[in-house]
Amino acid sequence: MSEKNILSSKYFLYATEFFSGMSVMAVELGASRLMAPYFSSSQIVWTVIIGVIMIAMALGNVWGGRIADKSPSPDKLYGRLLLASVWIALIPFAGRYLIGGISLLLAAFVTKNFLVWAALCACLAVFSFPCVLLGTVTPSLVKYSVSSLDSNGKTVGELGALNTIGSIIGTFLPTFVTIPSVGTAVTFLIFSGVLALLSILYFISMRKKMVKCALTIVLIFALSLASSSFRFAFWEKGITLEDESIYNYLQVKETDSSVILSTNVLFGVQSILMKHEKLTGMYYDYALAAPLMAGISAKNPGDILILGLGTGTFAKYCSEYFPGCSIEGVEIDEKIADLATEYFELPESVQVSVYDGRSYLAASEKTYDVIMVDAYQDITIPFQMSSVEFFTEVREHLKPEGVMVVNMNMKSSSKDSINDYLCDTMGAVFDYVYTAPVTGGTNCEVFAFQSPAVMDAFAAGRASLREDALSGMMETVLAQMELREPGNLILTDDKAPVEVLGMRVLDEIIADELEYYRELYLGEIF
Repeated sequence: MSEKNILSSKYFLYATEFFSGMSVMAVELGASRLMAPYFSSSQIVWTVIIGVIMIAMALGNVWGGRIADKSPSPDKLYGRLLLASVWIALIPFAGRYLIGGISLLLAAFVTKNFLVWAALCACLAVFSFPCVLLGTVTPSLVKYSVSSLDSNGKTVGELGALNTIGSIIGTFLPTFVTIPSVGTAVTFLIFSGVLALLSILYFISMRKKMVKCALTIVLIFALSLASSSFRFAFWEKGITLEDESIYNYLQVKETDSSVILSTNVLFGVQSILMKHEKLTGMYYDYALAAPLMAGISAKNPGDILILGLGTGTFAKYCSEYFPGCSIEGVEIDEKIADLATEYFELPESVQVSVYDGRSYLAASEKTYDVIMVDAYQDITIPFQMSSVEFFTEVREHLKPEGVMVVNMNMKSSSKDSINDYLCDTMGAVFDYVYTAPVTGGTNCEVFAFQSPAVMDAFAAGRASLREDALSGMMETVLAQMELREPGNLILTDDKAPVEVLGMRVLDEIIADELEYYRELYLGEIF
């Protein structure tokens, strides 16, 4: 087949434009999923990813236009696409090592905005090059497609439309189909294969670069076989489950003493099942003070709502220590909700709804004795569940002597931290706000309510306890509790920079944790 036959109708060139646009967005979505377990999928990380890819595409546009003017042969374009396909196929397998290595290297030197710098450097190293190559496609295709100045506007418009349509499909397909069903690694391989197929069809028709085409096929096929053993936490052993959902990376790890759910490969426990101990020693135990404050007991069961159920650690303890309660759990991630019964022994009596927490609350007319807010999007509470409007809605769904308990996951010694903002915002809605920092951890529990009788109910509840572990924990909570005076750091639906505030605290925690290793590492060098 001659060059004229494969390109003369422009359909092949148009297909190249369409699938190139699709692949760019697939790489962008894949980048967010590959980086999320290490850096989170916060708006900050998304900004870094989008910025890097847009810069790479712009550079590709300029470079591609100049190459097309100097050397208009399609051979070079499809050679670049072949190289891009190989790079994209290797991303999930080599990229995780680059991300880990870059993060460790920067940890020795960077003390401010570590999350931003680590994400930026990792994104540049892993994702910028193939996007530069894909950025050369449009200017090159314009050069090959425009045959007359009279129709150049029409041709450029058609190419732009195809690129846009491809980008739209490349946005929806990974998010709703490939990543949830086959995972991030296979998603990269699928779109790598599409680009490789375009290039291989071209070179076969031209009878050129047959060896390179064959090697590309072998590489992608080999990586496809290896994808079944792909793991984000490649250094971990004994992982029970590693999976992905629309919202999260999921890792279940079982030890002799516990089963743990984590949505981040480097840190964090989202849910835990203790096999032998009566309590976890974590913030879930502190939160058990809320039912006592609301006057709930075995003889006086109440209504409990948990926004951010996870796999149900708090719900399970509530059902054990306060039998007879009506417990509702709301979890936006269906796969996490499924794990609750499969690995974490969530009681069947707990009513689970797969829904957004705030939307669920808005649709409900029921009032509760306790509402727990434990919804997190990576490092922070979602902004729509941290505002004065949200906490007002929670208050309206509480009974007169009801209690809201909020888990804040990052304590900070600095002023004007995210916790200060959250507490001040709650203080603008509730008459009483008490904080209780969790001993030995970075969490802090906040109890907010309207009635002064709540603390009397807490005293009576503690006095009635007969279970030693829970009784001791409640005394610990009481010793940690401190009445919070209201301030003027208010978060609203219009302005709630929770991710920027959360990043500041995360930088503080990372700096403290890495200081010893940084000094040791630099001491060996110098």
